[in-house]
Amino acid sequence: MTATCTHIAIHAHDIEAGTDFYQRYAGLKEVHRRADHGVGVVWLGEPDREHEFVIVLIEASHADAADPPPMAHIGYSVASRQEVDRLTDMARSDGILVEGPVDAGGVVGYYSIVRDPDGNQVEFSHGQDLG
Repeated sequence: MTATCTHIAIHAHDIEAGTDFYQRYAGLKEVHRRADHGVGVVWLGEPDREHEFVIVLIEASHADAADPPPMAHIGYSVASRQEVDRLTDMARSDGILVEGPVDAGGVVGYYSIVRDPDGNQVEFSHGQDLG
């Protein structure tokens, strides 16, 4: 059997702010919530794909925020350039836009990068060729 990626787990200083961000920007829905020894854990998945892949937010209010290395990010494909533009405008208004929109052509496509409440970079792109 080939290994299949089922989730990415990241720390969230404020689990509610993180949950809200991924719901608003990526359209994810909360599919699971629990506390492990007092630590909040939230699973967020794409509607109708939540059994295939989720982002797991793990509450870590005590952790120091680390600036991610350049271009370390979570990537989302969206339906159109207009959707990239809409999310870019929303991120600019919210003060979390890192870069974009950028038209990088062919393989990379049209994208913007935003920061979630914990400083993780999230890319929203259209026209990206995953080969």
